[in-house]
Amino acid sequence: MNRTLRDREEPLRCNRGMQKATFEERGPAYAAELATQNLRDLHAILTWNHEHGIDFYRVTSTLVPWNSQFDLADLEAYDELRRLAERCGAYVREHGMRLTFHPDYWCRLASSSRETIERSLRAVEYHADWLDLMGLDRSPYFAINVHIGATYGDRAATAERFREAVRELSPGARARLTVENDDEEGLWAVPELVEQVSDHVGVPVVFDYHHHSFSDRGLTYREGFERAATTWDCRPAVHYSEPARLHGTDAKPQAHADYVARVPDWLRTRADVMVEAGAKERALLGLRKSG
Repeated sequence: MNRTLRDREEPLRCNRGMQKATFEERGPAYAAELATQNLRDLHAILTWNHEHGIDFYRVTSTLVPWNSQFDLADLEAYDELRRLAERCGAYVREHGMRLTFHPDYWCRLASSSRETIERSLRAVEYHADWLDLMGLDRSPYFAINVHIGATYGDRAATAERFREAVRELSPGARARLTVENDDEEGLWAVPELVEQVSDHVGVPVVFDYHHHSFSDRGLTYREGFERAATTWDCRPAVHYSEPARLHGTDAKPQAHADYVARVPDWLRTRADVMVEAGAKERALLGLRKSG
């Protein structure tokens, strides 16, 4: 989301979606109409971002609403969607930008439910289709980032289900998959993701600075990042946020602040840093002004 552009009289946004009842009534044709608008606005957002020195952007997972229910190539508007997607991808390549996706919390590749795993595999695949449509490399540089998100009472069995799900993905989807450490002590920390996932199936680990405070396993922030960085064959992506409580609110410990005060220099030097903050691009521009 770009709040500056969304607050205009004619908002620019690429996350137009619809409720299930609307999709059932209006179907894939309306989904294609919304996706066309989303892709047009995505190009405008990318242009604004680049002009303001923002070259790392997380794209919404509602770029093509309800894509789990149809194949893009079956849409009457497919040629136009492809043209718009290719235009976005060309802009990204021309300006050396980086895009990632982060499917919603329900994308659980290690679920104890086979139905949930299959739904999650489809989600990763259609995100990969979007990146293919843009013509972007099949690489974690253009990542589809997920959480394992639970242990289901058996960490080893959960890790094995995740690894098996990764092996089921198409080559293009698998090449872009990354996995992130969690924000609860009992879930998935960096060392466990490295040893039980990445070392087996080669999925890079995205280091989340704030999450590491909940599951550090005795590692400093820098040590945690260095462990995650060993799993990357390209420049690592990391997430940085600060707790809302640090900024004077009474939110739960995991909640992100609207703004951030600083990003460690060593992190900025070693990785592409995605700032996760409620104020979105305004948080980043404010951080730069503050030095």
